[in-house]
Amino acid sequence: MRKLLPLISSHPGARSALTCRYRCGDACFHEVPNTSDNAYVGDVIANVLSRRNVLRASAVVTVTAAAGAAVGLGQAPQASAATPAVAAHGGKGHGKDRGARGLRFEPVAPNTKDAVVIPRGYEQNIVIRWGEPILPGGRDFDPNNQSAKAQAKQFGYNNDYMAVLDVPHERHRQLLVVNHEYTDEVLMFAGYDADNPTREQVEIAIAAHGLSVVVAAEDRRSGKLTALRRHHLNRRVTGSTPFEVTGPAAGSRYLRTSADPRGKRILGTLNNCGGGITPWGTVLSGEENFNQYFANGGKVTDPDTKARYARYGIGGEASERKWERFDKRFDTLQEPNEPNRFGWVIEIDPFDPHSTPRKLTALGRFKHEAAEPRLTDDGRPVLYMGDDERFDYFYKFVSSKRMMHGNSRYARAHNRTLLDEGTLYVAKFTGDSPAGEIDGSGKLPADGEFDGSGEWIPLATGTKSHVEGMTAEEVYVFTRFAADKVGATKMDRPEDVEPSPRTGRVYVALTNNKDRGKAGKAPADEANPRNGNKHGQILELAEHWDDPASDRFNWRLFLVCGDPSDPSTYFAGFPKDKVSPISCPDNITFDAHGNLWISTDGNALGNHDGLFGVATAGERRGEVKQFLTVPNGAETCGPIVQDQRVLVAVQHPGEIDGASVEKPKSAWPDGPGKLVRPSIVSVWRRDGGDIGA
Repeated sequence: MRKLLPLISSHPGARSALTCRYRCGDACFHEVPNTSDNAYVGDVIANVLSRRNVLRASAVVTVTAAAGAAVGLGQAPQASAATPAVAAHGGKGHGKDRGARGLRFEPVAPNTKDAVVIPRGYEQNIVIRWGEPILPGGRDFDPNNQSAKAQAKQFGYNNDYMAVLDVPHERHRQLLVVNHEYTDEVLMFAGYDADNPTREQVEIAIAAHGLSVVVAAEDRRSGKLTALRRHHLNRRVTGSTPFEVTGPAAGSRYLRTSADPRGKRILGTLNNCGGGITPWGTVLSGEENFNQYFANGGKVTDPDTKARYARYGIGGEASERKWERFDKRFDTLQEPNEPNRFGWVIEIDPFDPHSTPRKLTALGRFKHEAAEPRLTDDGRPVLYMGDDERFDYFYKFVSSKRMMHGNSRYARAHNRTLLDEGTLYVAKFTGDSPAGEIDGSGKLPADGEFDGSGEWIPLATGTKSHVEGMTAEEVYVFTRFAADKVGATKMDRPEDVEPSPRTGRVYVALTNNKDRGKAGKAPADEANPRNGNKHGQILELAEHWDDPASDRFNWRLFLVCGDPSDPSTYFAGFPKDKVSPISCPDNITFDAHGNLWISTDGNALGNHDGLFGVATAGERRGEVKQFLTVPNGAETCGPIVQDQRVLVAVQHPGEIDGASVEKPKSAWPDGPGKLVRPSIVSVWRRDGGDIGA
């Protein structure tokens, strides 16, 4: 057995303290907000692990269906020991024996290079950087002469989720919708004083949040993309843009403020993370770690408000960015309901730059990571959503209305209402094997099964609550409390969620949980049978009858991440000496071949984060191959895998402890002496062929 790769940093995964400070307000160093006694998903999964020896043979798992029977997660034929495979850091070219179709590339070796490292035979370019102008009147980026007015017309900071759509009636054009999760003021402003930010710095940061909509031109001979500075569809949504509140909690007493006494118009969107594209062409985005922007939560004296703040991680006195000094909506003592106006899924129409974006209250309020849709057979949209917090929950929403096809004004107006009426559910997982066989070390249980079942527990339908002691209004605004009450299963930071367009299986990235097994915390009988879950895992879920509206499901672990030499890891039964090491899965997507692509956040194996492809079916199911790595301090976000192009958002490059504008820890993307800038990268095959084919 080769030596295990080193672990670094006491922060979750390998995140720097700077990342934890600016992105989530050191959430993992605060007390866990969920103090309920609900079951922990590790207990459930550990029970199930006792039913399958994961080191045995090279068993692979697929969803199977039989006429008249519910869809489940069953066992497929074993992979032959003679099956050719790519070694973790070897292989040549694109031959048919070099991996699953779509994954036939030479894997990138784990590394710590200050660059975007891609496979041999591929090329890349920067599509757009933070600060590049995208609206008429936008000026060229000048870090020494920046203003809030300029930033509001420029590409925002810390690009995260991406949606890419074709531009109608314009060949060789792609429409990018990009989230801007948060700001690193210390990396944005020379001489930044965190204790005394200026009004201009605060207003620039608010303008750098939100989303950018920008059209990019395709090079007809390659996968190169170039952002167009002034296209009629280009748009910026910021931390001050007006939003319409829709759905059953619109106008709620919990959403009313002095500036908005009706509770139906909210300024801005903050900390936007994962999202999704609806079948009717709008883009969804989840507001995640919104709690960190609000000050003086610890000074609130009303017991109900204080308890609600605590469940959402709102406390303390001054906020990190000190926005409350210049805008009272961020001071909970002056505007106690303002935090309730964040933590929603938003919807934007990227093809109408004059439309008002919406906050969708029917989808519940929590730290939203992802909002990925499917359609039922009768045309009703279903959304899957994770709450990215240690020991929080996994949700779905089933609309009560059917989608209308076509692009008429009537159809578009109807489809804008689809996510305002329906039922909000939370997941409860059940295992069927003894938990006593899991001791927290990763030692495998005795029998050979690896699956379980679960149920979707309804929380509210329209104005009707299904939770005893809570009104529907309370369920939507304080969704975490509702899920606590109905006994939902605690998860390990549910990050991105993605239904397979081929099989309907739903994949859930569970990034990590350093608190597993600690005194007074849920034991290691979890999504991995390991104490102190540093590396995370991916769970695979199949709805009964392959019906997204079903109230029952089956589930199975797909990947248990980490160094393949660690006996507690698992790669869907694929030989572990033939996979790339992977740690802390975050964003996920699918390619046209049905392969799952995984970007990582906080690689705890001592190397840089990256993008990985893994086959989900066939004899190579579980074969993980690394496609790229990102520069010093950066995270890989928002992957898009097209036939001839891979796009990634390189977020927070240079975000390393001690870094500043004056003392950068990265020279990416423009070299030494230039400001480090989050950017979008396009990668393509040099010979013009399909990715990995």
